[in-house]
Amino acid sequence: MLNSQRRFGFTLAEVLVTLGIIGVVSAMTVPSLMQNYQRQSYVTQLHKVYNEMQQAFERYKSDNNAINLREAGMNDQTSVNNFVNTYFKVVNSCLDPNEIKPCFDNPENYRKISGESADAFDNNNEDEGTGMSFTLASGASIRPWKPNNRSDLTFIVAVVDVNGPKPPNIYGRDFFEMCIDVDGNIDGCFKSGGDAAMSLPLTTEQREDLFNSYCLGGGNSLVGCFGKILNDNWQMTY
Repeated sequence: MLNSQRRFGFTLAEVLVTLGIIGVVSAMTVPSLMQNYQRQSYVTQLHKVYNEMQQAFERYKSDNNAINLREAGMNDQTSVNNFVNTYFKVVNSCLDPNEIKPCFDNPENYRKISGESADAFDNNNEDEGTGMSFTLASGASIRPWKPNNRSDLTFIVAVVDVNGPKPPNIYGRDFFEMCIDVDGNIDGCFKSGGDAAMSLPLTTEQREDLFNSYCLGGGNSLVGCFGKILNDNWQMTY
């Protein structure tokens, strides 16, 4: 009597071929998935800092019964430092304007997507004000300063490293610049001496122009990356 229970299975060669195909597909897709995950984690941290700053400015105005930051008493770098220490959970302060470590990495280790230097800390002078650096409980580092030569549009400028001194320290990845106007609105910055008609929040078109000209472009200007993320609804699409 013939055995009707036939056994089916894969040969060793078939298994090896299948595993090889899976390996090739994984090698092609896993790095991209990991890269996208890492980028989104940077954006998540950036969004957290943004929200924390936005809430702090509103509380500061409310606590001082003021309509804007100047009226609330933010008139110099000392008042900016006091604001940070009062309204943020600060775990480390780097108050020497000539020294950013350990809050940030060495300035020469920061660069742009293009590979050029991201000169973001040279603001200890009469025109740009004197910056101070802080590390927050979230692990992010901020360096806010009150420029002496800017208008109410850029009442405060801040650089943010969402993971502190850890790599990659690339502008537009884990490192960003924000501008805050006298009312406490937070947006991307524009090139110093730029369009006097600009106001915060910037328009979608203005952010796109700044992104293409400076975030992806050459030179050491830290302009355009943060605005692009705002345009793209907190996604890093570049």
